[in-house]
Amino acid sequence: MQGTRKARHRLIRFVIAGVCLLLAAAGLAYAAQPAKPGITLGITPTSQSVTRGQAATYTISVTSTGGYTGAVALSATGVPANASASFSPASVTLTSGGTESTTLTVNTTANTPTGSATLTVQGAGTKVSGTITAGLTVNAPLSSAIALTVTPASVTLAPGSTAVFTAQLTRTNFPGAVTFETAGGLPSGATATFTPNPTTGNSSTLQVTTPATADDGTFTLYLVASGKNPAGVTQYAYATVQLVLATTGKPFAISGNLSGTLAPGISRPLDLTLTNLNKKPISVTNLTVTVQAVTRTPYATTHNQPCTPTDYKVSQYTGTYPLTVPGNTSRALSTLTASQSSWPTVTMLNTPINQDGCKGATITLAYSGAGSGS
Repeated sequence: MQGTRKARHRLIRFVIAGVCLLLAAAGLAYAAQPAKPGITLGITPTSQSVTRGQAATYTISVTSTGGYTGAVALSATGVPANASASFSPASVTLTSGGTESTTLTVNTTANTPTGSATLTVQGAGTKVSGTITAGLTVNAPLSSAIALTVTPASVTLAPGSTAVFTAQLTRTNFPGAVTFETAGGLPSGATATFTPNPTTGNSSTLQVTTPATADDGTFTLYLVASGKNPAGVTQYAYATVQLVLATTGKPFAISGNLSGTLAPGISRPLDLTLTNLNKKPISVTNLTVTVQAVTRTPYATTHNQPCTPTDYKVSQYTGTYPLTVPGNTSRALSTLTASQSSWPTVTMLNTPINQDGCKGATITLAYSGAGSGS
């Protein structure tokens, strides 16, 4: 009886051992199976939103798995109507375990419908393939507009003087360059110059130089600003200003010097001095400062380093008029209760080009104005 029990125990141990051997063998066989070659795709960003007519770009990464080597061609589906998709490069070549990248560009047009789309990017190689999706939202373009404001509204001066106006742009979805011009109204022989022109900024300075032979009179100048909006359509903005030429004004002198040196991006104020050459008080109704000339140092001239009046900008007096100057006296703006923040300023512009030619340069300023009295 005891022998039979022992034999049965040995049989059970034998069966268990056999099962374990079979399981171990099966595990070894499974582990020994090689991974199938394949590819995986990634995309960045996973979603984009563009205005109709713009392009969306995505970066596609293609990674080898299971030891795959060879070329993978890229394609895209789900592109909206009246849009196109292209890859650069159109295919990549993978090494085992390696990753390569390509750029997907989806170009929309003015006729691409607005809304959301799901792009499916597929990579196909030799007996391998992979896909990934990304979102694209196409929006209607924002309305574009430019508006033009010119200050001051009127300038009075004697013939042979220069009037200065500031043209200010208000942009709505209008990032491109804007060009200025005078459409009419200038006195005979007068010239008008905008600086800068064209501009991608929001302002420009208009200088109107009148000849000494110009007749007295009131002239309305018609100013136009124009540029192309993001859709390529030319849009316009208009403004008018008044120019008054008067030879009967009372004579007076204007002088002033900068309170320090200039450097790119630096502004210096001008505490102008007004000298009344008449026995009776005068009322000054206009002051204008312009950069007439720039004299470079001998070193800058020898080394052909440029510097011109276009490297500078003048901001005109912004205080209240009239300024009353007693007879046969001189008065500075600082003594005429004009705050320093309202004084004219000269700024050296900080431009992307080399401005070494402006180091140590001498700036010649020109002044003009208009005054009246009893």
